[in-house]
Amino acid sequence: MKLLFSLLLMIGSMFCKAQNLYSKAYGEPTNPSVIFIHGGPGGNATLFEGTTAQKLADKGFYVIVYDRRGEGRSKDASATMTFKESFEDLKGIYSAYNIKKANIIAHSFGGIIGTLFTEQFPDKVKSLTLAGALFTQQETYNHILKKAKEHFQNDSVQLKEISAIENLDKNSAAYRKRCYEMAGKLGFFDMPNPTPESENLRKKYLTGEFYKSNIRNPNSPLTFYQNEPLNNLDNTTVLKDIRKKGIPVFAIYGKNDSIFSEKQLNDLKNIAGKRNFKLIDNCSHYLFVDQQDHFLEFIKLTLK
Repeated sequence: MKLLFSLLLMIGSMFCKAQNLYSKAYGEPTNPSVIFIHGGPGGNATLFEGTTAQKLADKGFYVIVYDRRGEGRSKDASATMTFKESFEDLKGIYSAYNIKKANIIAHSFGGIIGTLFTEQFPDKVKSLTLAGALFTQQETYNHILKKAKEHFQNDSVQLKEISAIENLDKNSAAYRKRCYEMAGKLGFFDMPNPTPESENLRKKYLTGEFYKSNIRNPNSPLTFYQNEPLNNLDNTTVLKDIRKKGIPVFAIYGKNDSIFSEKQLNDLKNIAGKRNFKLIDNCSHYLFVDQQDHFLEFIKLTLK
């Protein structure tokens, strides 16, 4: 049996290589499968892989990470960055690792991809976990700019910048980029009070091999917005439909992940269900690093 799995994985790896996809599996293939979908466009799975993938596998899961075509370590100058292409990449991962049904964990922009994939291919998804994931994009942008106005109410330069952002095409790469730059100025992605554990995880990542392969494609967002018409989505209805199909939706977010409003998180809790929703204290966007133990415990309890 082990020889059979080895042969299948070898064939799968060849398939991924042919598609210019970086991927790697952690844990035993006989354990429940988990596929991690990273953020972006232009991101990669190095932070999750370098800090969390093996530890999640140690909890009894078969964890697969990959970088989408044209992003991160999956270099491809001809990548279109569309959702259709993302779905093809993800289906390729299923084939490469001989998976029929998997638990999907989707982070940040990966939440949009994971949600739409689950809607389109429900037979391939055992559960969908949104981990600090986008689901109502315009609400997130509106919230960031609202908070920025409050914070910079006496700063004419920043108020002028906010006004300029608001006048941009809301379905453009520039609008998205400048909204998140504003969120960065506000410290919205930062853990409020780093713990020794989180600092150690970040230090090991920054000085290790995975950080050396933390490749970013700055052209990815521009390509995505050029080729994908569905680029500013509200997936509320989609998530409700997924629940109606009998697929569990789990949601875990940092209480200090300030790109999401209290209303957004309450709406998501109502969709997923109180038992399937968790907010973590002293935790921001990269929750699997900020509060790794809480993240792993939630995944273990919900997916098993």
